[in-house]
Amino acid sequence: MSQDRPGPSDRGVPPERLAPQDRPSPDQPVAQERPAPRDRPVRADRAVPPPERAGREPRHRVAEPPPEAAAPPPAAPPPRRRRPVGPPPDERPTEVIELDDSFYDDEEGDGFLTEYGEYGEYGEYDESEEDYYDADEESDEDGRAEPEYIDDERPPRRGRREKKRRAFGWVAAIAVIALLAGGAWFGIDKVFGYEDFEGDGTSDVLVQVMGGDSTNAIGTRLTESGVVASPKAFVKAAEDDSRVRSVQPGYYQLKKQMSGASAVTKLVQPTARVGVLQLRAGTQLDDIKQPDQTTTDGVYAQLAKASCANLDGASTCVPVEELRKTAEDGDLVALGVPKWAADAVAKTDKKRRIEGLIAPGVYDVKPGWNASELLGAVFKESADRMQNAGLPDGPKQAAMTPYQTLVVASLIEREGIKKDFEKVSRVIYNRLAKNMKLELDSTVNYMLDRPVVRTTSYDRSRPGPYNTYLNTGLPPTPISAPSKEAIAAAQKPANGEWIFFVKCDKNGMSCFAVTNAEHDKNVAEAQARGAY
Repeated sequence: MSQDRPGPSDRGVPPERLAPQDRPSPDQPVAQERPAPRDRPVRADRAVPPPERAGREPRHRVAEPPPEAAAPPPAAPPPRRRRPVGPPPDERPTEVIELDDSFYDDEEGDGFLTEYGEYGEYGEYDESEEDYYDADEESDEDGRAEPEYIDDERPPRRGRREKKRRAFGWVAAIAVIALLAGGAWFGIDKVFGYEDFEGDGTSDVLVQVMGGDSTNAIGTRLTESGVVASPKAFVKAAEDDSRVRSVQPGYYQLKKQMSGASAVTKLVQPTARVGVLQLRAGTQLDDIKQPDQTTTDGVYAQLAKASCANLDGASTCVPVEELRKTAEDGDLVALGVPKWAADAVAKTDKKRRIEGLIAPGVYDVKPGWNASELLGAVFKESADRMQNAGLPDGPKQAAMTPYQTLVVASLIEREGIKKDFEKVSRVIYNRLAKNMKLELDSTVNYMLDRPVVRTTSYDRSRPGPYNTYLNTGLPPTPISAPSKEAIAAAQKPANGEWIFFVKCDKNGMSCFAVTNAEHDKNVAEAQARGAY
């Protein structure tokens, strides 16, 4: 036993708790020094401690297995938080705790405490534990060494394996939660279903379907507009109607608080879509009269009709006169007309200044918009379409401005068919280069609101800026809404020396000539075929 280790009396053990041989006689004073250790055999499981190092107090050492076990030395344990000697502290830290005699009871008499850790005199010393215990901190004020844990009482080592187990535990927990949540949702859906209205609805409402919308996206839009109670009510009803997948972008007139089935049935009806403006290439602003006296709506009339809907008994139609006045007096740039076009028409007749600036195609306008909102929507989209067709940044012919190219494209659109566009374009540019009058019947008929090919001598003698039989050069504005193919032909005409052409076949094909004699021959053959 170490010379510095306190004996039982030093540790405050009452005499009645000491072994008989250690108890002092009544007449004998208590020894202040520790008695010499008793001779006893060394335990089989203990090795003889090594000589004490100079200048250091002896350490208690962890027992090693018997030599015959020949087990590999254990890995160095991680730093451990020291466990306090004695029972856990009371919640009242300032109270003095009296320990009973059993706390330091050494029943076996071998120098080992029965309650806590190795406190014997023959503990084995392990060099690997030097890193975990500091010699300066091992002893308290009265010189007692702090207890060490025996192998069975050491806290579990938290190494990589435990970290991996913890990580795996978290992953497993998250997976279980996800499965439970999914199962709960499935169960809720099975048990409680989904919200849905009953009946065909109440008041009218407009809903916009965007390009690329899925069935679920449409259901969400309908829910946000109050048409159906939930997206699922629409999606479930749409599963039995494949026509939903063919719904086109645009505005649809439905009713609020419709059942999912009623909403699907209404949405796929052709009459449900409103606000559709579909302009064909070659359409002009004003209406034109056909040879059979029927009327073909112009841009103004078609836009006015597209604005119409009956919402809860109220009409949303914008009259043609209101559209025309807005186009004539409004700020074109503010309405969405490209600046290169707005500047070019600043000095033209205001009644025709937006001619050709609304590109052909399909537009979706919302019933209920005013005249400025309607025109602004189509102007802005037309500007994008003309930009995609090459205006104003596409190839230019000679000194042509982008607006003049648009004018040429409108003439091409009204004079020929797509197969002949590039040749008609070449005839126009050849005549302009020779300072010849264009002599196009389409420009004369434009002022007369007639779509026929031929004109009379009387018509050709009428003065006006659009009469190309009397004036040299291009008309002041386009005469129709040109297609992107006509714009492409105006930017890139065919190669040739033609300066004449005439419609020579009933299918619309034209015959082209370089000389006047060739042209007269083509005219005679065209009349013989009944082309015009």
